[in-house]
Amino acid sequence: MEVLKIATAGSVDDGKSTLIGRLLYDTKSLTDDKLEAIARSSKQKGYDYLDFSLATDGLVAEREQGITIDVAHIYFSTKTRSYIIADTPGHVEYTRNMVTGASTSQAAIILIDARHGVIEQTYRHFFINHLLRVKDIIVAVNKMDLVNFSEERYLEIKADFEQLAAKSDYKDQNITYMPVSALKGDNIVTKSENMPWYRGDTLLHHLENLDTKDVYNKGQMRFPVQYVIRPKTDEFHDFRGYAGKIYGGELSVGDQVVILPSQTTTTIKDIYFYDQKYKSAARRSSVTITLEDDVNVSRGDMIVKVNELPEIAKKFTAITTWMCAKPLQVGALYTLQHGVHKVTAKVTAIHHKINLDFSGKEENVSALKMNDIASVSFQVNKPLYFDAFKAHRTNGAFILIDPQSNNTSGVGFIQ
Repeated sequence: MEVLKIATAGSVDDGKSTLIGRLLYDTKSLTDDKLEAIARSSKQKGYDYLDFSLATDGLVAEREQGITIDVAHIYFSTKTRSYIIADTPGHVEYTRNMVTGASTSQAAIILIDARHGVIEQTYRHFFINHLLRVKDIIVAVNKMDLVNFSEERYLEIKADFEQLAAKSDYKDQNITYMPVSALKGDNIVTKSENMPWYRGDTLLHHLENLDTKDVYNKGQMRFPVQYVIRPKTDEFHDFRGYAGKIYGGELSVGDQVVILPSQTTTTIKDIYFYDQKYKSAARRSSVTITLEDDVNVSRGDMIVKVNELPEIAKKFTAITTWMCAKPLQVGALYTLQHGVHKVTAKVTAIHHKINLDFSGKEENVSALKMNDIASVSFQVNKPLYFDAFKAHRTNGAFILIDPQSNNTSGVGFIQ
């Protein structure tokens, strides 16, 4: 069954957790004990309705404060698709959590409170989805029940967001607008009788019919080697296979390929999926391949087609999101992990910090604080084989690891 991963974004009290809880409730994805717990907690708080936000806010602090702090992943399925929803916090100080949730998502839901409209945080949420090249965005104008289901108010907010979207340079982004009430269930799974003027799809219907065939990397094939398979059996004594996942394009028996970083040329001999052989494998397939020639290939190497070489360099610039309390400064050393390939990276320059409201850049920046996003240059001790993030989401991204604490300190998107 096809899996669709969705990130949510919205300011405090815009209703992200409530919307997800309503989606789970209306698709009958909540267990009886979970429903009983929600009903009990709602009654204790004095509510005369079910507080669906309790279905997703798992931390004690989240339940007590009625806010989302950490990224929660919620899983549910319909007859046609499985879904993973990353419920991300909306606070400014949790920008890193928003980036984490959206980094692997194929679609995003940006919530806007119908009473407040497009605000500063909306700019931030849209910028992050624009930065991460999330292709499909649903702008859900929530709490329509609190503005008397006004079509005029909905169209006003839609026009404001369209002005914001016009500032994006990502022209392949699909933006869909819909008025909803997560608390009441309007246009979440069933059509709203309170908004007959809205003729679009419900949220679930839109997600069920979202065209996902182009949301993944396509074009140039990238095969990072994750594991070298050498069975210790008599039957497969001479077998040498290379396991990994295909990104970008397809791979077929007979394709001429180049091994990076050695730049040795060879040919694909066999493609295995478990114990079955195939003539070709599609992008996003996890397979094991063998090569015609006995060449040196190790974990962290990359296999590409001969006419599709990536950039190979020791210096590059990336839009970097900083996630660590310890500031990023010029001259600092980090372990840079690009796919399964690890190198030592030195920060050589911080060019400018990016204002997330599309208002421009902040020059003369000496360090990055937690949640800052900036253009940063790096030099690594071994060549990386990469693509620009705009061209290849998987091969254009990396993480920075503090070599002392081993914590993830930042994430970068190569320009």
